[in-house]
Amino acid sequence: MKVAIINYGAGNTRSVLFALERLGVTAVITDLAEEIQAADKIILPGVGEAASAMKVLQRKKLGQVICSLKQPVLGICLGMQLLCKHSEEGDATCLGIFEHTVKRFSSQQMKVPQVGWNRIQALETDLFSGINEWEHFYFVHSYYVGLSENTIAKTDYGFSYSSAMKRANFYGVQFHPEKSAAA
Repeated sequence: MKVAIINYGAGNTRSVLFALERLGVTAVITDLAEEIQAADKIILPGVGEAASAMKVLQRKKLGQVICSLKQPVLGICLGMQLLCKHSEEGDATCLGIFEHTVKRFSSQQMKVPQVGWNRIQALETDLFSGINEWEHFYFVHSYYVGLSENTIAKTDYGFSYSSAMKRANFYGVQFHPEKSAAA
């Protein structure tokens, strides 16, 4: 199995690579369209800022490549947000796989960014096979996607939001699986 981790300058590419290696999965960090298209599975990692990330994806001509993929694609944190239509972060037009707007947390009661462990309630079993319904995962984010028909897991942080989404072959998780220990 060939796994491609899309390189667009996101801060957690090496962490994702090391997590895959611990699982015995060989992966490559790449920004080459041919290498991404030839992979069996693709990961769009993410630590960074939406508008800047989209500029890099567009400059490298990777936006259209990502949107045309037919194999499984997993967006992590900012990677999930980039799969949405729009982000309030930098007023960014994103990839549009999910027809949703990414919004900034605005709460007087909750700390922003959300940093640390939180539970997810998995609503769908495909991506979460073997994972407990209320498992703890590690989150670091100031922006979120609301609940929708694409939500396959939700998390509460003052209110419920999408902690995982799915549309066709595209998945997104707001948490960082590469930082979430055994889960």
